[in-house]
Amino acid sequence: MTRGFEFSINEYYHVYNRGNNKQRIFVHPSDQRRFRALLYLCNNTKPVRYSQIKTGNYFNLPRGGNLVDIGSYCIMYNHFHLLLHEATEGGISRFMQKLTTAYAMYFRTRYKREGTIFEGSFKAKHLDNDEYLKYIFAYIHLNPVEHIDRSWKEDGIKDLSKVKKYIRQYAYSSFLDFCGENREERKVLNLSAFPSYFPGEYDFEDYLKIWLEFKDSHDEV
Repeated sequence: MTRGFEFSINEYYHVYNRGNNKQRIFVHPSDQRRFRALLYLCNNTKPVRYSQIKTGNYFNLPRGGNLVDIGSYCIMYNHFHLLLHEATEGGISRFMQKLTTAYAMYFRTRYKREGTIFEGSFKAKHLDNDEYLKYIFAYIHLNPVEHIDRSWKEDGIKDLSKVKKYIRQYAYSSFLDFCGENREERKVLNLSAFPSYFPGEYDFEDYLKIWLEFKDSHDEV
């Protein structure tokens, strides 16, 4: 895939991909849990030992150095979104190769599938200014809204209370880690590598405001 840029150390990127032909690649919640575990385990300069994954103690396993820093993530049904910081030379490319290969192996084995799981190489956008970077935190965490209101981006949110409740109950994004929840999954993130936009518990309405303000003056991501 030609992206029009090279990944550079200390730069930020929105990275995403979806299932081939838009197929569902996270069929069961355990698939999303596996992918989240791989976000932690594959962010590692050492090889991933797949026997370790069976232990279930994913977030306490020792690792080598990070390839990338992860600022936020959201695992949907047929795609995923990541906010990444290039921590080492070639880190994003190496991390994504490990992550997608590991998950594809798991998916093919579990569901007895053959062929391509993902829709080609992963996609990436360079977040080359502060406004864009801040917006992506909101964009990624608001993605699950489409599960209960597919037209919200075009028509606006009809029931804010319902949407807010759903987002806070959605376990397969990093939103809960920004809401002060103490959970092991927090170890996927390294927020020290990112600007401190959200120093404390961040309210849903503020996320929505950031998303809307950016969308009103820019093309949608």
